Amino acid sequence: MKWEDNRRSDNVEDRRSAGGGGGGLGGRSIGLGTVVVALVAGWVFGINPLTILGLLSGADVGSAPTQQQASAPPSNDRQAQFVSTVLADTEDVWTRLFKQQGAQYQVPRLVLFRGATPTACGQGQTAMGPFYCPVDQKVYIDLAFYDTLREQLGAPGDFAQAYVIAHEVGHHVQNQLGILPKVDQMRRRADAAQANQLSVRLELQADCLAGVWANQAKSNFQLEPRDIEEALNAASRIGDDTLQKQSQGRVVPESFTHGTSAQRVSWFSQGYQKGALGACDTFNGTL
Repeated sequence: MKWEDNRRSDNVEDRRSAGGGGGGLGGRSIGLGTVVVALVAGWVFGINPLTILGLLSGADVGSAPTQQQASAPPSNDRQAQFVSTVLADTEDVWTRLFKQQGAQYQVPRLVLFRGATPTACGQGQTAMGPFYCPVDQKVYIDLAFYDTLREQLGAPGDFAQAYVIAHEVGHHVQNQLGILPKVDQMRRRADAAQANQLSVRLELQADCLAGVWANQAKSNFQLEPRDIEEALNAASRIGDDTLQKQSQGRVVPESFTHGTSAQRVSWFSQGYQKGALGACDTFNGTL
């Protein structure tokens, strides 16, 4: 993957030098047990683990966040340069694809933080992994997650890291298309099993959208087969069945919120092979 000479986005906020902001969500403190429940339900790449935490704690996840100092990342920070470059390419790709459909793409912002940070969806924490907040239309990531991805989840490689960003931007695309708010409304009216199934379809669609981006971006980054293999490996490593086997030694399909390893690989592959939005309809038919 060749990225060093590509355009970098200006839509990156660096909060890593700021304090973490409070320790709770929506003004209420959350114990470790609550966080663990949320992570089992939504970790890794959850669409919005903050919503889960808010529901568990009774907090108002839509309240305005405390303002926190942010700046552009330093020019000599290679990891920040990398995510800025990936974000810039998602901006170019989705702006072009939306324009082809007669629509205008509103670009998201990406926030780099360390430990914890306030968001319009509640208090974000490193333990949640990367996430997207639809209320402020920002992607949040503690870059230490890339160490977890490589060392604990067994998914090394720069394109595995790019896939992380592309997946979260995929949730922003869903938000722009009106899919995200519609599914959130449906989940609120559904029982637990139905809500989980809707979450799975939403997450697999974000994987597919990440694949669409990869298809469109392959020439810009001079992608090679091994780059795509890195993304596919990452998708496989974070399937619900794989994570449950590792964490509890058994698989509970009715509790899936993101899809199996095979499903995540399949939908990323579909998006990559087709390179079009129409390839990502995960809400009709079987998965």
